[in-house]
Amino acid sequence: MNLHTFKKGGIHPPEFKITARREIKEVALPREVVITLAQHIGAPAVCAMAKGDRVCRGQEVAQAGGFVSAPVHSPITGTITAIGQSRNAYGQLVATVTIAADDADHDADLKAIAGATPVRTPEQAMAMEPKEITDIVAQAGIVGLGGATFPTKVKLSPPPGSKADIVIINAVECEPFLTNDHALMLAHPDEILEGVKLLMHAAGVERAVIGIEANKPDAIALLGEKAKNFSGIEVMPLKVKYPQGGEKQLIKAVTGREVPSGALPIATGAIVQNVATAYAVYEAVIWGKPLMERIITVTGPSLSNPGNYLVPIGYPLAKLVELAGGVPADTGKILLGGPMMGRAITNIDTPTIKGISGVLMLPQSMSERAQAEPCIRCAACVGVCPMGLQPYLISTHSRLGNWDDAEKLGVMNCIECGCCSYTCPSSRPILDYIRLGKMTVGGIIRARQQKQS
Repeated sequence: MNLHTFKKGGIHPPEFKITARREIKEVALPREVVITLAQHIGAPAVCAMAKGDRVCRGQEVAQAGGFVSAPVHSPITGTITAIGQSRNAYGQLVATVTIAADDADHDADLKAIAGATPVRTPEQAMAMEPKEITDIVAQAGIVGLGGATFPTKVKLSPPPGSKADIVIINAVECEPFLTNDHALMLAHPDEILEGVKLLMHAAGVERAVIGIEANKPDAIALLGEKAKNFSGIEVMPLKVKYPQGGEKQLIKAVTGREVPSGALPIATGAIVQNVATAYAVYEAVIWGKPLMERIITVTGPSLSNPGNYLVPIGYPLAKLVELAGGVPADTGKILLGGPMMGRAITNIDTPTIKGISGVLMLPQSMSERAQAEPCIRCAACVGVCPMGLQPYLISTHSRLGNWDDAEKLGVMNCIECGCCSYTCPSSRPILDYIRLGKMTVGGIIRARQQKQS
C-alpha cells in the first residue's frame, strides 16, 4: 500500500505504545475539583461565580475571556469553596475555582448521568444553521484536544476572505507512548463520525478526511467500514512518521498543500480538528454536554497499571497517578504529554486540565541527558526538520542572543517537535535554545507591531 505522508524531514522514534488497545477506564466522579481558568491558548476564562455559590454538573463556572478563549464548566454539582490561585504542574501560579460536593450532590450526579438523554437527534442537528452549531461548540468550551487547546469555535470562524473546502481529522497520534485517541476510536467510532459530520456542516464543506497512521490497523478498519455510511468522509491510512500529527505536516500529507510561512492553515482551505475534539462536538450538540472530561493516557515502562482513563476536568493529578499504580521508584522524570513534545513537571499536586493528553513516567535511565558535545556540522538536524529550517544555526544565534539573525532564519516557524535534539549525535540542547529564541523573538515582533499600529 502506498501510504500518504509529508515529504520534508521527520523521524520514527520507538513507539512504546504500552497502552494500545486497552479499553478506556472511567474514573469515578470526585467530591472535589479544582477548575483552572487558563486551560487553552488565548485569554484565560473569567470567573462568573462567587464563593458560596451553588453550581450544577455541566454549569459554566467561568466565561470566555475574549474571542480566542473558552469557558470552563464544572463536572460535579456542589458549592464553590474557594476562588483564588494555586500552583500548576509547572510550578506557576494560576487562577482556580474549587468546588466541593456532598453525598447528596454526588448521588444526584450519578443518577443524572445514568438517566441522561439526547437533547436532539443527528437529523435535527444537521437541520440547524452552521452558526448555531459553532455557537454550541463555543458555549461548551470545546478546544483542540491534541495538546494545543486552540478554541474550536475560532477554527470554525475563519477570517473574512478565507474559505475551507476540507475538514481534516487528526487521528495520527504519532507521539510515542500516547494511545488515548486510539482507544477513543475503538470505543466510539459512530459518535466520532457523527461529530465529523457536524464539523463539516459547521464549516460548510462537503469533504472530510480522517488521517490515521498505519500502526493502528484496527482503528483504520473499523472507522473505514463505518465511514461508508457517511457521505463525504474518507479514512486515509498514513505512513508511520513523526511529527505527522503536526497541523502543517498533516495538511501536507493529506492534501499535498503547504501552509505558507506565517499563514494560518485555513490559507490552504483546510480546517484541522483532533479526533477527540470531533467526539466532544458530538457530545455537545447531540447530548448538550460541555467539555468537562477527557481521556488521558497514564503510562510508563515501570508503571504497574498503565491505561487510558476518562477523567473529569479538575480531578487531582496525583490521584490519577495513584489509580495507575503510583509513581514508580525508578522514575526520573514525569512529563505531561509524550516524550517528544511533552514537558517535565515539578508538581503532581495539581488538577487535570483540558490540554493533558498523557502523563508519562520515565525511568531515570530514559530521563538523563548525555553530556553536550561540540557541534560536528553533520547537518543531521537539518535533514530531519519537518519545517526545512537550520536548527543548529538558529539554536546558536538564540544562545548568543542574536535575535535578528534568529528571526531571519525562521525561528518562529519552528513547531518544537524535537526531531533536531533527538537526532543530534552531539546531544546538544538544540530545541531548548530555539524555544528561548521563539519566546524572545515573538516578544520583539509583538512590540514592533504595537509600535507600528
